[in-house]
Amino acid sequence: MKKLTLIAAAILATGCAVGPKYEVPTAANPAQFKEAEGWQPAAPADALERGPWWTLFGDETLNQLASSIEVNNQNVAAAAAAYAQSRAIVAEQRASLFPVVSLDANGNRSGGGGDTRTSSNYRVNLGASWEPDIWGSLRASVTGAQASAQASAAELASAKLSAQGELVANYLSLRALDAEKQLLDTTVEGYERVLQITQNRLDAGVAGKSDLLQAQTQLANARADQLTLVRQRAQLEHAIAILLGKAPAEFSLPAARWQLTVPEVPVGLPSTLLQRRPDIAAAERRVAASNEQIGIARAAYFPSLNLSASYGFGASQVSGLFSASNSLWSLGVSAAQAVFNAGAIGARVEQTKAAREQAIAQYRQTVLNAFADVEDQLAATRVLSQQQDLRRQASEAADQVEQQMINRYRAGQVSYTEVVQAQVTALNARRALLQVQSDRQTTAVALIQSLGGGWHL
Repeated sequence: MKKLTLIAAAILATGCAVGPKYEVPTAANPAQFKEAEGWQPAAPADALERGPWWTLFGDETLNQLASSIEVNNQNVAAAAAAYAQSRAIVAEQRASLFPVVSLDANGNRSGGGGDTRTSSNYRVNLGASWEPDIWGSLRASVTGAQASAQASAAELASAKLSAQGELVANYLSLRALDAEKQLLDTTVEGYERVLQITQNRLDAGVAGKSDLLQAQTQLANARADQLTLVRQRAQLEHAIAILLGKAPAEFSLPAARWQLTVPEVPVGLPSTLLQRRPDIAAAERRVAASNEQIGIARAAYFPSLNLSASYGFGASQVSGLFSASNSLWSLGVSAAQAVFNAGAIGARVEQTKAAREQAIAQYRQTVLNAFADVEDQLAATRVLSQQQDLRRQASEAADQVEQQMINRYRAGQVSYTEVVQAQVTALNARRALLQVQSDRQTTAVALIQSLGGGWHL
């Protein structure tokens, strides 16, 4: 017994890890964003949000919808379940570091032939077995499982951010459609008035039938555009319902005023992106998990040992089962070593190394994609801001031209074709202004997502 204890202690003392030491892979990390020239860096003194990032848009209905994403969205629920599964795997792997203790009990009575004599046998045994983690493979399994769990946690955060971003973008697009529908409603009313003017001129004999037909065509096209907006709004409303975990028939969103708020998004240094983006964190943790697999594969080159011990009692009568004279004990140690496997272990080691290289490449690609996302949204934000000013100028000028043409048509100075052209130009300019305003909002959402979410003081 004493000798076996000393052997076990010696085994533990010589335990070592055969896996490579993990280091976070290098990745692209520019000093600044190319498209952030003149951008105000993020700082606690800036107008940062104090709660969920979507509150920056100042819409109470949006706040209520977005806050329920974590509870009702099924993609988020699936990611949460995957994270819970990963945590359970960590607990399972950690349990392998400790001995397994089992209690066995059995009893039987036997006899046979014409012999009336029978025999009984009872046995109770407490046993334990333990595989010392000499080469660190068990610890590598635990570390790898922990890294996988951390990756699942990051993927859960990514799923939440993705669902929140999609809902916010859909909601803002829906409100923009409400505003465009209101614009078309006003336009249709104007077309109806012009149609009546044309009808009056036709009745007075100062306008031709073609003028009336053109006015009717213009009005019918505008009404058709109204129906197109109704269809697009319904699709966005259905998409929002799905994001909230509801059937479309169970959800409706009445028309409301569009909050034309475009928050100023502070941009930090590129290095902070590597810390904040959940997809980058998940990719890096996958590299760490794959690194541990190399150590697990290498451990197969070395012998595995198992220590076992048991203590129990055996007797032919239950009354004497637990007497000292009927006690039984055993201690044992076993070792196993692969002598020849045609290079299978080496092949598995090479597989794990290749898997790590693949994970590193995927991590670096994720980082590059993240920087590209930010650069794209920064460029779009700057350009759309400039476009909005130009679209507003164009819309105001087109409105004036439209009114002038209508007045001149009433005075008989221009043909109705010129009125139609002015009306089409004015409507297109108004809708283009609305579209660029909507694009600025959805781009702000995309920029917040590309930066990893909201900010916290």
